[in-house]
Amino acid sequence: MHRPMTAMSRNEQEMMVKARRQLKLTEEPIEKLRCMLLSRGASGILGFGIAFRRMDDDRSRTLTLEEFKKGLRETGLDLDDSEANDIFQLFDKDGSGTLSIEEFLRGVRPAIGDSRKNLIMEAFSKMDKTEDGVITIEDLRGVYSVTQHPKYLSGESTENEILGKFLSNFESTPSPDGKVTFDEFLDYYTGVSASIDNDAYFDLMMRQCWGL
Repeated sequence: MHRPMTAMSRNEQEMMVKARRQLKLTEEPIEKLRCMLLSRGASGILGFGIAFRRMDDDRSRTLTLEEFKKGLRETGLDLDDSEANDIFQLFDKDGSGTLSIEEFLRGVRPAIGDSRKNLIMEAFSKMDKTEDGVITIEDLRGVYSVTQHPKYLSGESTENEILGKFLSNFESTPSPDGKVTFDEFLDYYTGVSASIDNDAYFDLMMRQCWGL
């Protein structure tokens, strides 16, 4: 099984250039934020989730407006207070004054077609052998082989360490815990999807990566 697509491929480079170009043209706050994230590459959305979970000090899984603005500043996203307010209000549908991190990430993800989403779901389901909605090291054992990994061969890393590192590619928490949810998996591949215009190429990439 191949490693997931993380390299700065030609498709990803083209996406980043396209996002930067679109960023100069759009005035809509959500689209502006989305372009900022995609201009950082396929993992931009996943990195955004990590930054905002880091802001959630009380582990409430929600952000206040001030936490939200602080998170934007610390992530280096150039949105003014008015734009940040507009985005926050758009997603705070119940007017509670707090914003669910998961709800926000669902809204900011680029649109993804059903065929691509079904492939992502199929890959996740294949790895989630225990069918508990979370991929762990135990799910990967015997499926993702580390026997030819250079660090395993040299004795530098154990199987668990290598599998844990592999899972951390998908995790959106500041401190990876070796547990990948479907939302985290989707965030990662939504970014990858945005870098690939051709559906057939995305289909081929997913099938080769995950043996679908």
